[in-house]
Amino acid sequence: MRPYHVLFLCTGNSARSILAETLLNALGGGRFVAYSAGSHPSGQVQPLAAEIAAELGCDISRLRSKSWDEFAVPGAPAMDFIITVCDSAAGESCPLWPGHPATAHWGVPDPVTVTGDEVARHAAFRAALLTLRRRVELLIALPDARLDGLTARASLQAIAEATR
Repeated sequence: MRPYHVLFLCTGNSARSILAETLLNALGGGRFVAYSAGSHPSGQVQPLAAEIAAELGCDISRLRSKSWDEFAVPGAPAMDFIITVCDSAAGESCPLWPGHPATAHWGVPDPVTVTGDEVARHAAFRAALLTLRRRVELLIALPDARLDGLTARASLQAIAEATR
């Protein structure tokens, strides 16, 4: 069986979706392949997100801020799940995804918007990471029967509700 393909979306694709992609690829054990994109990509990965990704063992040279349009064209990887991690991306009109993947919203506060000193900014990024990690761990713990067909969307949304 091929791995499940998961696309994490946010507006800028600079922090939260990058962290979610990194976590799922690091923890998914090959059962999942994660990607990330944005509706209006910032064009850069936030330095603190890159720092955290490196700590997780990710080759950060492979991370980049990109448009969700890359995943809605012929030849793009077929997604099984599309998960928004910011409220603004969840409310936008998304492209029509090939294969009609299951969708869910896992809203996470944006650590990029936190002002203050470096300690406060690091704490915001760590909080986002912990929220996403709990959700990713619940996702990878789901049996295949909960990830197929009509139950997939409910399973993904239940993860967000269980970790608020």
